[in-house]
Amino acid sequence: MFSKILIANRGEIACRVIKTARRMGIKTVAVYSDADRDALHVEMADEAVHIGPPAAAQSYLLIDKIIDACKATGAEAVHPGYGFLSERAAFAEALAAAGIVFIGPNPKAIEAMGDKIESKKFANAAKVSTVPGYLGVIESAEQAGKIAEEIGFPVMIKASAGGGGKGMRIAYSLDEVKEGFDRARSEAASSFGDDRVFVEKFIVNPRHIEIQVLGDKHGNVIYLGERECSIQRRNQKVIEEAPSPLLDEETRRKMGEQAVALAKAVNYDSAGTVEFVAGQDRSFFFLEMNTRLQVEHPVTEMITGIDLVEQMIRVAYGEKLAITQNDVKLDGWAVESRIYAEDPTRNFLPSTGRLVTYRPPEEGENESGVIVRNDTGVYEGGEISIYYDPMIAKLVTHAPTRLKAIEAQAQALDAFAIDGIRHNIPFLSTLMQHPRWQSGELSTGFIAEEFPEGFSNPEPEGETARLMAVVAAYIDHLQNERRRAITGQLDRVIDVEFESERTAVLGEQSFPILVSGGEEDEVIVSFDDEEQPRIVESDWVPGEPVWQGLIDDVEVVAQVRPILNGVQIAHAGTLSAARVYTRREAELAALMPEKVAADTSKFLLCPMPGLVKAISVAEGQEVKAGEPLAMVEAMKMENVLRAERDGVISKIHAKEGDSLAVDAVILEFA
Repeated sequence: MFSKILIANRGEIACRVIKTARRMGIKTVAVYSDADRDALHVEMADEAVHIGPPAAAQSYLLIDKIIDACKATGAEAVHPGYGFLSERAAFAEALAAAGIVFIGPNPKAIEAMGDKIESKKFANAAKVSTVPGYLGVIESAEQAGKIAEEIGFPVMIKASAGGGGKGMRIAYSLDEVKEGFDRARSEAASSFGDDRVFVEKFIVNPRHIEIQVLGDKHGNVIYLGERECSIQRRNQKVIEEAPSPLLDEETRRKMGEQAVALAKAVNYDSAGTVEFVAGQDRSFFFLEMNTRLQVEHPVTEMITGIDLVEQMIRVAYGEKLAITQNDVKLDGWAVESRIYAEDPTRNFLPSTGRLVTYRPPEEGENESGVIVRNDTGVYEGGEISIYYDPMIAKLVTHAPTRLKAIEAQAQALDAFAIDGIRHNIPFLSTLMQHPRWQSGELSTGFIAEEFPEGFSNPEPEGETARLMAVVAAYIDHLQNERRRAITGQLDRVIDVEFESERTAVLGEQSFPILVSGGEEDEVIVSFDDEEQPRIVESDWVPGEPVWQGLIDDVEVVAQVRPILNGVQIAHAGTLSAARVYTRREAELAALMPEKVAADTSKFLLCPMPGLVKAISVAEGQEVKAGEPLAMVEAMKMENVLRAERDGVISKIHAKEGDSLAVDAVILEFA
């Protein structure tokens, strides 16, 4: 076995590979840019080599620097992770020429299947069902438009060397083809160094299902079940699960056998993924093959018990697969949420900054057989930069059934505390409560269909609101008890009685309650309109960002943040400011005027920290609603900012090349 390997990547996937290598007794080498000098993967590895400036094109994408790092440290093999150089045949060839093993498929397989245009040609030749489309390289937007008209709208414009939603656009008209073609090529060149794109038919109401394959260098290939990845935003996966709630055993077998046949046709010899677009009737079409480890591989690992990174390393070393197809058994259900540094209330725009608080839920298995796993590459006090993908972590839960896995995921999200940046945990929590998600009635249009106006934190209702009122009452009672005990200030006042009649206010909802201490550390909360009191037990202490306890012997988890005269509570996908008053205070508080937000409608504000790539208008120009005003790049994504209404540009404050902070003024209207 290898004694030392280098991980040519960063972030959570680098940390993930290091964990398996460490368990196998293999030493690891990390590489890092200036921006990642203090990154977690650098700390975890046995050695680390600096390879250049923050921009990936000047560091992580430079093959020569990776090879030099291998030679300097004596690394015998390289694991590429995903993204960056993971699907570059030239990288595998350069490593081989230097006498270094590539922990991934052979270069010919990468060329055949890693290129989305070539992979479709191979699939056609192997009689694999494929989505209608044009498989040649498209040279211009005009050519793309003609092809789109022949195929029929809507169409998908995709980067040939793409992945992760980069360089991908859906077009419903000729105008959208032109704009989408230009943006897809630009993003493809920026992210992959390859601006080729192709066009294919976009299947309406599709599901995205992929088959995990695993091959060795001795001709053996097996499949490890499927993953459902239909919950996507801007073609970027948000939630994945395994298995799929759509498939039956027969369809699973057909898709798996087709994936294996395709892998064998190109002598595939590592972990890889064959992706399919599936109809609601279980029909399916080959989409593409990713010749690398997938971001969502943990859900497959959880239901099969197979460590894919370990298998990749063993295969690269030349070992035969010790697993046959008959050995693969699917056990239970796994759900993965991708936690991103982005603001879901501002159209999911990227967020950067310092992780002032980073407290993931506890990993491991509980007495109910639920397993929590968190793959991450960050730590409390670390920084989310503008240079790389905004993923913070991948939170995975495994349970005997799908609904139990979803329930565990919801609770784990409630227990995941992050401060200092904006993040998508509120959105993920809301998804976990969504009836359509829970029922498994999915499609890749799920988010667009269910959140057509974007996302805003919902206010709690019904029993959820009452549970949050109980948590607020508990916190208020505990803090009052602590205040009374400070330095024994009230020792001389023996007969002091504190009012137990309270009113819990959550947003516009008011709950008259009675709060008192019970046995030992219990707190009893009684609603005026309920006969049975709520018995609350918790070891929460003020200052902790996560409240966890029992309410009537049912475990409840909520995130809590102190605010003026109260606490902000997030629970079960809802968010509310909660305040607990005496009855008289509640009457007076209801009379207080609400603060009105400042009017910023005359300004175009930068929605996230980023680089101004283009200003599309001039001072004095009339614009119509929907017209592009500017383009800002952040975390490898180009974001076009459009006019929300008709108007005239009175002043432009930014120029191309400016680096702007969030809410910086780009331009203003007359």
